Amino acid sequence: HEQLVESGGGLVQAGGSLRLSCAASARTFSRYSMGWFRQAPGKEREFVAYISWRGGNTYYADSVKGRFTISRDNAKNTVLLQMNTLQPEDTAVYYCAAADSSLIATTAYEYDYWGQGTQVTVSS
Repeated sequence: HEQLVESGGGLVQAGGSLRLSCAASARTFSRYSMGWFRQAPGKEREFVAYISWRGGNTYYADSVKGRFTISRDNAKNTVLLQMNTLQPEDTAVYYCAAADSSLIATTAYEYDYWGQGTQVTVSS
């Protein structure tokens, strides 16, 4: 069973940066593909970024491509989301998730474990 804890959210002005971190508990962390999702008030949870279990493959939503970077450190059981040039539309609760799958996963139902989320607020 994988437990995930996000951190690094906060309030930032438009154009600023934040780095989110997701700490995983299980020693089997390196076998999981990892993803970041976000959910704004009144909206569906949406895919943000994906990274394969070794970190060799990444995939991004069009809305964040070129601004966000996902990475992982399997030795530290951590996955990161570097967010640059943030915009007010990036405001949401951000969740990390783990998928026991070798396929690229961009939908929530493909993920097996979820964190509690961290709030990101971007002011204009």
